[in-house]
Amino acid sequence: MNWLILVLAGLVEVAWSQSIKPTHNFTRPVPTLVCLTLMAVAVWLLSQAMNTLPVGTAYAVFTGIGAVGAIALGAVLHGDALSAGRMTALTLIVGGTVLARVTA
Repeated sequence: MNWLILVLAGLVEVAWSQSIKPTHNFTRPVPTLVCLTLMAVAVWLLSQAMNTLPVGTAYAVFTGIGAVGAIALGAVLHGDALSAGRMTALTLIVGGTVLARVTA
């Protein structure tokens, strides 16, 4: 169950990453509230998953999901470039995340 909570935390982190830019440097109240709420929910879910999962593994998986999701959504929503180097980085992040999970 804590692995599912951890995946959910990572997905909320992806949403959080995308919610930062619309705050316009935290000058817009509603987007800022959404951003801070998503941040708090992501960290709370991560802390719940850490009740039984090793801290290092949980954090590595959490940030791995967040990084891959942020890069993927950046490419899809904002037209960010996906160079060979970025694709290689994504592959290594996914591989490391999977390895952290299966060896936990």
